[in-house]
Amino acid sequence: MQQGLIDADLGDGVLKKRVPLPGRGKSGGARTLVATNKDDRWFFVFGFEKNERANVSPKELEALQAIAADLLRLAANDLDAHVETGALQEICHES
Repeated sequence: MQQGLIDADLGDGVLKKRVPLPGRGKSGGARTLVATNKDDRWFFVFGFEKNERANVSPKELEALQAIAADLLRLAANDLDAHVETGALQEICHES
């Protein structure tokens, strides 16, 4: 996703990425919605299987965009505090 491999820019810091599931491929797989500044902040905010729903509603998207704005404006020490309390979970991936 950092290299621009996204399926849709939903606006206001929310991106959609299709994720393949075993036996279903990408088109029948899952959708992940990520809040991001497209640099050093990436937050998984919502996911769903394509067979369960077609997309998020306009009202849900508006809420996700508000969540993205809140997450993306947090200072690093505030993010650390939220991880410490369990409000956020940090997932690290080493290349």
